[in-house]
Amino acid sequence: MIHRHVHGGTIQVDESDGLIRARGVPYGRAKRFEIAEPVGLWPGVRDATQPGAACPQRPSRLSFVTGPILDGLATSEDCLLVTVTAPVNAHKLPVMVWFHGGAYVSGSGESPKYDAGLLAREGDVVVVNVSYRLGIFGFLTPVGEENLGLRDQLLALNWVSDNIAAFGGDPDNVTAFGQSAGADSVLKLMLCDASAGLFHRAILQSGPLELNDGRDRLADAMRRAMDAALAGVPPAEATITQLLHAEAAAIQAAQGFGLLGALAFAPILGRAPLPPEEAVLDRIAQAAKNIELLIGYTKDDGAPFVAMDRRVTALGRVPALGRLVTKAGTPALTRKAFGGPAERLAQAWRDNGGQVGEYRIDWAPQGAPLGATHCIELPLLFGSPQIWSDAPMLGPQHTIDDHLARELRTRWTQFAHHGTASLPEPKLRFG
Repeated sequence: MIHRHVHGGTIQVDESDGLIRARGVPYGRAKRFEIAEPVGLWPGVRDATQPGAACPQRPSRLSFVTGPILDGLATSEDCLLVTVTAPVNAHKLPVMVWFHGGAYVSGSGESPKYDAGLLAREGDVVVVNVSYRLGIFGFLTPVGEENLGLRDQLLALNWVSDNIAAFGGDPDNVTAFGQSAGADSVLKLMLCDASAGLFHRAILQSGPLELNDGRDRLADAMRRAMDAALAGVPPAEATITQLLHAEAAAIQAAQGFGLLGALAFAPILGRAPLPPEEAVLDRIAQAAKNIELLIGYTKDDGAPFVAMDRRVTALGRVPALGRLVTKAGTPALTRKAFGGPAERLAQAWRDNGGQVGEYRIDWAPQGAPLGATHCIELPLLFGSPQIWSDAPMLGPQHTIDDHLARELRTRWTQFAHHGTASLPEPKLRFG
């Protein structure tokens, strides 16, 4: 048996294929709708050889893109967990901390689709997958504090700082990276005073980075919908099913808020630990001086969101027309929600003297229904072709370009080692 010692106690970990995996390790504990605290001591040896639980959630709206993300995982409100993947003989290696996407309402760092074995082995890095509270449990709660999920992420980064040396990671060389809501999370974390010194590089993949204006008004409408759905049941006493029903009602209420409603649950500026909106530019200027950035998006990032639009789904009896409308509407939405915000943040980094690289992913398998869609890079970075074989976005042959996958993993891990100095050019194209 292989053991590692962390602040909560001793854990038993897996060793295979030259890697150590510590799965489902708790970094915090929290009562419902309350701020999480560091995990306490546990007696004896804790088994860290099996995946932990995901936060309770409704089915992902992007399962028609990625396939199921939570296959085989239990769900529990006790979900403040990390999984660590490291080379067996790691010593002071760069650390990469992964924040999953899912619009802040779905997903889990414990998903087998986010297995980091290839990144860790090929790139000689230590990877930490973070799970955090989602939706009604973590971002717009019926009572008490907002931004609990963001506080969870900060607590996880503190856990990494305190414990990653036990796995051969260097706490003074940490790259935070995330996709979609995970990328937005990394940006929001950079705005928080409490994140200072906890990470030193950042990779933002396909983040909806500018969906902030009007969020207070949106939150008010969503809270009213939650209250109505709970019908007098005290939120602290409600069942998980009742809370997820209230979450669904809140998302329905958000649909009248345009693009903002597509990311209904998200961190809210001006609510701790985030600064007010008027301080954001100063915080970005400060972050640019301390954090190297790699940022980008996929050529057809907007495709699934066009396809989900009610006006497009109404064309269901004429699938060919729906596909044509999706293809026509994708470039504009990609530009508005993903490409434009990424390029503007990169320019802000440069304007403030920061080091930044940009990328775009153009690759799509033959027959891929949504092209180089949102999430298309995930099978190139994580998991295995077998694990991703149920992802509709990969087309009828479920193709993954192995050469491109190795190139992408090399670029990401070399950035963790050497920052922007490792990039062959300032603006990269893949595929």
